[in-house]
Amino acid sequence: MNKTKSLPKRNELPDEYKWRLEDIYPSDAEWEKDVEKVKTLTAQLAKMQGTLAQTGKNLLDALTLQDELGKTLDQVFVYARMRRDEDNANSTYQALTDRAMGLSTQVYSAISYIQPEILAIPTERLTELQQQEPGLAHYRFLLEEITRQKPHTLTAAEEAILAQVSDLSAAPSTIFGMLNNADIKFPTITDENGEEVELTKGRYTQFMESKDRRVRKEAFDALYATYGKHRNTIAATLTSAVKRDVFYARVRKYESALQAALFADNIDVSVYDNLIATVHEYLPLMHRYVSLRKKMLGLDELHMYDLYVPMVREVEMEIPYAEAVSTIKEALRPLGDDYGQALEEGFTSGWIDVYENEGKTSGAYSWGAYTTHPYVLMNYQDNVNNMFTLAHEMGHALHSYYSNKTQPYTYADYRIFVAEVASTLNEALLMQHMLQKTTDKQQRMYLINYYLEQFRGTLYRQTMFAEFEKAIHAKVEAGEALTAENLSALYRELTVQYHGPEMVVDSEIDLEWARIPHFYNNFYVYKYATGFSAATALSRQILEQGKPAVDRYLTFLGSGGSDYPLNLLKRAGVDMNSPQPIREALEVFKQLLAEMEQLAGL
Repeated sequence: MNKTKSLPKRNELPDEYKWRLEDIYPSDAEWEKDVEKVKTLTAQLAKMQGTLAQTGKNLLDALTLQDELGKTLDQVFVYARMRRDEDNANSTYQALTDRAMGLSTQVYSAISYIQPEILAIPTERLTELQQQEPGLAHYRFLLEEITRQKPHTLTAAEEAILAQVSDLSAAPSTIFGMLNNADIKFPTITDENGEEVELTKGRYTQFMESKDRRVRKEAFDALYATYGKHRNTIAATLTSAVKRDVFYARVRKYESALQAALFADNIDVSVYDNLIATVHEYLPLMHRYVSLRKKMLGLDELHMYDLYVPMVREVEMEIPYAEAVSTIKEALRPLGDDYGQALEEGFTSGWIDVYENEGKTSGAYSWGAYTTHPYVLMNYQDNVNNMFTLAHEMGHALHSYYSNKTQPYTYADYRIFVAEVASTLNEALLMQHMLQKTTDKQQRMYLINYYLEQFRGTLYRQTMFAEFEKAIHAKVEAGEALTAENLSALYRELTVQYHGPEMVVDSEIDLEWARIPHFYNNFYVYKYATGFSAATALSRQILEQGKPAVDRYLTFLGSGGSDYPLNLLKRAGVDMNSPQPIREALEVFKQLLAEMEQLAGL
């Protein structure tokens, strides 16, 4: 049904392929009732300001009411936004979404006093309150997490000043976003058919996968020539972002910007350093992969614009949605009957919005409210990539399902550091299943190529980004200047180091730092690499150890945010304080690389 030339309207799709948002609210009228409930709860909670330290019961009442308010607000917001996502042209749900966003702002403004007020309670008094009120035992970890921030929390007056400059601190990211998404204009290039086509960031990705090397090179040159014209402006913008990070770290009494960024997840800087050091150990494998790519593409020289074109000739693998569902269920059988039943429920009980329709939000995501089952938005096309995307999003959905089922609302939400583990693990198990099932040599090579690229793009590339971030922050902390020239020199040095002697590192790539928006969200990208490593290591344990590993993993899924990320992962079977999970993941890369070399006869 996804082969029709024009997109169907929402009402033309069969109900079996639509999610069932009626499970959140049977009607918009029921939604309106909860909007009023949110307003009432907000007013009640706002009245409690200034009373939290008086008695244990006051503190418990406030925290309980905050949970009830959050639970209801989430449901209100999720319903409105997901209804709009069905068809963004629907003015009814445009309006509901706007109202939900406005309501959220009012709520957060009214209850923003809670954390500062708890932080202002002396430690001894907070202990007394918890002894007074047994019900506060439920909030022990939450209170511990709030009070852990105390050494890095300033006086009320100083915090008020920092709050007032929050808009200013967002300026580097905002300015870069405007330049990168609105003002920057790319030239036209000649495509495979000899037609003049305007280069865009979206088309650039397609051109980098083109079989026509001239097209790849032309797009590559054009993109970086355009960024080159703005190099000094972007260098100044990125420098401002780094200086902002360093300023906040120093003001809040952290040892470094890196430590400040990792503190929220209670992660030591050694975890970050371990990732970089371990990937360095395995750089010879990356160099081998580059060499293999050069040979398989039959090139005398491998250039940076040759990194994304498939090494294996196109393999037609048409996978209709029903087949994808069947394959995913089969692939995830190692996770046991309980997981399998939950997965079946997800596929058959209105969790998933499958196909594209006119006005529907693009891409894919998993979302939902604590009070209902999770949901998955897809725009399914009949190919391998979409099957893996479906497995990925169902990994997120099942993580939320187990977390919501096991944890109270207070601790159901899991952190970004662990968020990609469940989704990536599903992809790893699906890949292992596909590799075991396929008997066609070309299909097998195609799948291995796909998996090798995930390792290159997620584990190696994101770690290189993480190393670059660490270096530029260290320069500013040492009082050194950042310029377009030294940013490019540093980026080039890392690119050469990571790709090895068989890669011709074109001078244009020195400017790649100038187009990466993640660098404005400091020390974030390393989580992609650690999450991928943890998931790969866990999937290997599940396949090798069976039930003990599965039991640990399902406990992890049900743990939500009830403990710090590293503690949760350690109980699941991966100690991210150690380089071992990263090594285990890279050993999988090593095996895949060896098999591809053998299959290619190289």
